Amino acid sequence: MFKRILVPLDGSSLAECVLPHVIAFARAFDADVTLLQVLEQPHSPAIAQTIDPVEWEFFRAEADSYLIEMTVRLKGFGLKVTKTLREGQAAEHIIDFAHQNDIDLIILSSHGQSGLSNWNVSGVFQKIILRAFISLLIVRAYRPVNHDLANQGYRQLMVPLDGSQRAEVVLPVTKVISHYYRSKLLLAHLTRKPAIHSRLPLTPAETELVSQITDHNRKWTAKYLEELCSHSMPGVDSHIHIVEGGYTELHDLVEVEHVDLVLLSAHGQSGNPRWPYGSVTLSFIVYGMTPLLIVQDLDRAEVQRTSAEMIAREKKGH
Repeated sequence: MFKRILVPLDGSSLAECVLPHVIAFARAFDADVTLLQVLEQPHSPAIAQTIDPVEWEFFRAEADSYLIEMTVRLKGFGLKVTKTLREGQAAEHIIDFAHQNDIDLIILSSHGQSGLSNWNVSGVFQKIILRAFISLLIVRAYRPVNHDLANQGYRQLMVPLDGSQRAEVVLPVTKVISHYYRSKLLLAHLTRKPAIHSRLPLTPAETELVSQITDHNRKWTAKYLEELCSHSMPGVDSHIHIVEGGYTELHDLVEVEHVDLVLLSAHGQSGNPRWPYGSVTLSFIVYGMTPLLIVQDLDRAEVQRTSAEMIAREKKGH
């Protein structure tokens, strides 16, 4: 579960949109919270040499004062909070800190100091989510913020499942949140009609075959989800929804059902360690508009490094 939560902040109000969720998760899981701010240093040594040391110390003192203020603010809600200030490249330091301190969950805003943009996620955010391989709670900075920090709750949860054990790793966390906030739970399953490759229109026999397979899959899914509700989620107000179509229909369901937190595993049936996320999870990262909890199902030892990462490490002598 989540016992150590990391919260990257950069001093901006956009990054602070995570605070209600930090309180909500820290309370539900009785977790320790670490606030981390990284003062960005220029990539170029030439530019770094032009920085006034006195001015840099002023920025550092200002950042430390900000972290103290945020720490006191969160402690006022009964949380166990510590702070850390680092200097360097933000994404790298956030990932390194998380790995070195056995962080269970990173709660981060989709945008920060650089401001909102046409992209659903910022550059620093993208680097973190692609290489952290730790459970993440993603909060959309462009959505309305709950300014009553103490009263953040989750009325309607949604968990997309594909029938695999990997996808089900999200269920224990879902149960804790649902019980703590008395949330309703929607278990969703995406099903598609099987494809039959043909250059010509399907014959009556082929059409009937598609219909039979579709009907079988629908019945299997309904039984699977019903058993999951009764055996794995006792005491949870849960209901099921079988979505026919594609990812668009799954996202539409979030809006129609007024879901305020989507929870899913980083991977489903594929579970490919070459990629940080499966296709459904990636679609929610890139196109989702609702707070998103991603439970990591892979151990970092299982993760395969990308070609770019291996080449970069070789050039640095690692």
